[in-house]
Amino acid sequence: MRLFLATIVARHQARAFSSTAFPPAGKIASSPLSTRIFNKPSSSNNFRLFSTTADNLDELKEKITAKGNEIRQLKEGGIEKADLAPHVQELLALKAQLPADEQEQKPKKEKKPPKQKKAPAKKKAPPKKVEEMSESELRLNRLSKVAAMREADIEPFEYTFDQTRSAAQLAAEYDGKLEGGEEDEESDVAVAGRIMTRRVFGKLAFFTLQDETGTIQLQFDKKRLGDTFKGIKDFTDGGDIIGVRGTVRRTDKGELTVYANEWKMLTKSILPLPDKFHGLQDITKRYRSRHVDLIVNPDVRDTFKKRAKITSMIRRILDDMGFLEIETPVLHSQSGGAEAKPFETFHNSMDMDLTLRIATELHLKRLIIGGFERVYELGRIFRNEGISTRHNPEFTSIELYQAYADYEDMMNLTEHLVCSVADEVCGGLELPYGEHTVSLERPWRRVTMHDVVKEEIPDFDFASLDLEDPESLVKAKAAVSAAGVPGVEALKTVGEVLNVCFEELCEPKLIQPTFVIDYPVEVSPLAKPHRTKPGLVERFELFAVGREHANSFSELTDPIDQRARFEAQAEKKAAGDEEACDVDEEFLQALEQGMPPTGGLGIGIDRLIMLLTNAPSIRDVIAFPLLRPDTDGK
Repeated sequence: MRLFLATIVARHQARAFSSTAFPPAGKIASSPLSTRIFNKPSSSNNFRLFSTTADNLDELKEKITAKGNEIRQLKEGGIEKADLAPHVQELLALKAQLPADEQEQKPKKEKKPPKQKKAPAKKKAPPKKVEEMSESELRLNRLSKVAAMREADIEPFEYTFDQTRSAAQLAAEYDGKLEGGEEDEESDVAVAGRIMTRRVFGKLAFFTLQDETGTIQLQFDKKRLGDTFKGIKDFTDGGDIIGVRGTVRRTDKGELTVYANEWKMLTKSILPLPDKFHGLQDITKRYRSRHVDLIVNPDVRDTFKKRAKITSMIRRILDDMGFLEIETPVLHSQSGGAEAKPFETFHNSMDMDLTLRIATELHLKRLIIGGFERVYELGRIFRNEGISTRHNPEFTSIELYQAYADYEDMMNLTEHLVCSVADEVCGGLELPYGEHTVSLERPWRRVTMHDVVKEEIPDFDFASLDLEDPESLVKAKAAVSAAGVPGVEALKTVGEVLNVCFEELCEPKLIQPTFVIDYPVEVSPLAKPHRTKPGLVERFELFAVGREHANSFSELTDPIDQRARFEAQAEKKAAGDEEACDVDEEFLQALEQGMPPTGGLGIGIDRLIMLLTNAPSIRDVIAFPLLRPDTDGK
């Protein structure tokens, strides 16, 4: 009997575990014998075998569920497909161990409750925009990265870096070399600069690095960098200054790239760069934050590079011609050398009122008297006057003086200086400026002030007036007023009327370079009288694009005539003219020692650079122009 029962149990077990599905419950229940067997207590050996198999199945299902959850978390974390593949294979292997009926089994769809009439749908609120961090929040975020770097024993503000190439040098060195996707595996270059753009893709990152000469792309790969790649993701931001050493390659798209073997944080930027799409649009903010303006605007950097080249080249040309640059004082006991209102200051220990210089003229002339035959100074001048697109209280000029020369020689020298600089820095003598094209081809037009005014007032000729006749002043005022020139009633001489008429009617129309020559003596206190035209002096001003760029005299060497003109200036100052000068006794004493015939020239460097760089405002060519205080406190 026991043998019979054992045989029956073995047959049922064989059916149960060799089949792809358990036999239907009804078939087992139809046999009284089988019912008795499968309802035996748990101590039965046969029942223990069946129970253990079911536990294994549950454990397998738990493993499948856990692996599925793990894969979902990895996907949410942005894992790469290649890294995810082993996890998917492991899940498929676990599922393959399930019995066939478990693999095919699908959850039964629950019966849906009967549809009810829906209430009118409420309008969905628009999705909330993700708020960008404020500048202060970004600053705190970056400061936290500084702290994290120091905790990781990484210096966020390095001391030095051995840079072997610039962006421009790499571009020149690999011009026409390397096909797309090709790498120069023998190369070993080190570059440094500021991160301008930053793109991170899992285990790969591309940065745009900017140095003084331009930009170069950087490529970072976790396979190359190992654990240091994590710092690229965690610590860097746009605006940081980093150093990178690596090989040179071209991407598949053909962009020259430094493929990093190592990198180093050189300076962690605490403040973010301006938005790359909007940048610095507020012009005043650009001037106030010139350092940021230079970072984000390559054209601004180019302007100041040209400025440096222009001033350097002017000095080099003059040095080659035998001129000496000699520095003169900035603090003067009394102002002179120009008609301008000075800045006033006080020297405490000397208990002395002083002014900042409005010109370098009188001291340079004293050097000529002392025996130097060619001298110049390129430096800062300070005038307490209005601010405009043409005027800044602090500006740069060059003044030069050449013994045994006159204003004709100075015209030739001006053409030589400006044309040489333009040809070198701008690549030619045809220059765009605003809506105009300016030709610097020599010779430049030369026209007297009388003749250029007559072009605007054809019916009246200042040159025909008798300066000794009081009626000449009346006629001049009437003619100029009829031409629409304001503010002439208070003027006291024909020369002053002529000068105001020129400034109002003629100056804005002089677009091409023009020497306006032979000025009235009343507005030229330091120039020598014209050798053939009474009431005029040998003076010229250079005009282009509607503004003055240079001023020159055949210098006055007669100390008696010079004293008379100084005294006339002093009378104007006593009458309230803040731009008139006093009698300079020290200069007169030097002039009485004897000064050789001399030609003098002054060029406004800022305005010249405006012309050569197509800059509309003088503030565009002065690195840090004077601005009103920022009332917003930013």
